[in-house]
Amino acid sequence: MAQPADARLGLPAAISVALFDLDGVLTNTAVAHRRAWREVFDGFLARRCGAGFQPFTDDDYLRYVDGRPRADGVREFLRSRSIALPEGESGDPPSDSSVQGLGNRKNRLLLSIIDREGVHVYPGAVKYLSAVRAAGLKIGVVTSSANAVAVLAAAGLTRFVDARIDAQEIARRGLRGKPAPDAFRACAEALGVRPPRAAVFEDAVAGVAAGRAGDFGFVVGVDRTGDGAHAEALRAAGADMVVADPAELAR
Repeated sequence: MAQPADARLGLPAAISVALFDLDGVLTNTAVAHRRAWREVFDGFLARRCGAGFQPFTDDDYLRYVDGRPRADGVREFLRSRSIALPEGESGDPPSDSSVQGLGNRKNRLLLSIIDREGVHVYPGAVKYLSAVRAAGLKIGVVTSSANAVAVLAAAGLTRFVDARIDAQEIARRGLRGKPAPDAFRACAEALGVRPPRAAVFEDAVAGVAAGRAGDFGFVVGVDRTGDGAHAEALRAAGADMVVADPAELAR
């Protein structure tokens, strides 16, 4: 794997574009996502399986949901519990027991959490974004979130972003979600570079796998869990380097 050569940013000298996941890399909204998923899935499992159901865990979140488009996360987690639901329609009410209904329930809950508690930006992420901008690299955000525009604005990060591929754009273009590399490739293309000239920053195993599958020039795993097992999972998925915060790379 490539070794970092740019002392300013800890990236290979050939890199001219940095592509960042949003939730868990730039903002702490991954915590809110995990809370919302837990409430939705535990409520669903309690109704379906009764009092003895096996709760949704942090490991379930990292394995089946983190980094994936919302409906894919519903399908993957339910498949792990040998449960199949009808797909439903994108406009299904949050009360419906369909893939889309559960996903919409989670999104409604997520928005209520963000509305109550706001969006926290990781200071190290802002420091690194500023260094990336000062070094003359272009910046893209690639996220499976349907709320990326609002989160970026609330976090004060819109000013850094030259291109964005989010859930709406993924759906509009018919792109495959992570761990497929489609969204990262689309963002690199929007910024006028081929994948070997772009670095990917991801906290999700699925996102790191997408960066590696897309032949990107450098893939950075961001492990904010402090869990050695997650760091190893990021490396196993193809991360060239794993850091607790992107600011660790800046010089």
